[in-house]
Amino acid sequence: MPRFSANLSMLFNDVAFPMRFARAAAAGFEAVEFMFPYDWPCDLLAANLARDQLALVLHNLPAGDWAAGERGIACLPGREGEFQDGVGLAIDYARALNCRRLNCLAGIAPAGAAPDQLLATLVANLRFAAAELARADIKLLVEPLNDRDVPGFFLTTTRDAIGLIDAVGHPNLALQYDVYHMQRMEGELIATLSAQMARIGHIQIADNPGRHEPGTGEINFANLFEAIDAAGYAGWIGCEYHPQGRTEEGLVWRWPYLPGSYRPDRSAGPDAENPQQL
Repeated sequence: MPRFSANLSMLFNDVAFPMRFARAAAAGFEAVEFMFPYDWPCDLLAANLARDQLALVLHNLPAGDWAAGERGIACLPGREGEFQDGVGLAIDYARALNCRRLNCLAGIAPAGAAPDQLLATLVANLRFAAAELARADIKLLVEPLNDRDVPGFFLTTTRDAIGLIDAVGHPNLALQYDVYHMQRMEGELIATLSAQMARIGHIQIADNPGRHEPGTGEINFANLFEAIDAAGYAGWIGCEYHPQGRTEEGLVWRWPYLPGSYRPDRSAGPDAENPQQL
């Protein structure tokens, strides 16, 4: 039976970020993930997780200037010191929040950059991060993204990601497999998941087109979840999609995978008029 974590960077987005924890718990989630925690103090996030009895299963390493369009710095020559500092910061947050997986975004290739140099930088940075995270008992993941939504992204296919993991050669590095991104890039979702499950450390989902909730597009998620179970995956599946409306209204797809006859309480959660409520 699949286990789903709510990505709070995208779900429950009609309220401020600190209020999304309670909304996720009220909707029946036992785990959450998000892209970046670094704008919030650790003690605030830890208090929210404890209050709502939620596990934090994933967040990303710092990824450069996100607002300016950067999508990771791991492949960028000359920014190795910034990358290493970011690894240290991410470990501090992960330890405080009891998060056992951190994802690395490779970054967008600069115009005119030599691919071999970018790859060498990425391999060296991942070796450093994998070793540092291993000492903290945290798993490092690396994620390919589609180059339609993120033009110029350096790592775009499962095959290239597996090749990269082999080149790094550290046992503490695994693949983060995002169903939406890989449907856009290559399809063959079930075949790829089944073949590569031993290399996969986390799975994320969204339907295509639109990156909305399951059931809004072309992916047969019932078959996909069955195949994931059959392949022996026991980890969390991150719901990293843009809800078409209020998040709770779009969670009908998840009902068959909830225990018993549970249905979310759509009215629960902090006061939406008080964004400072924790």
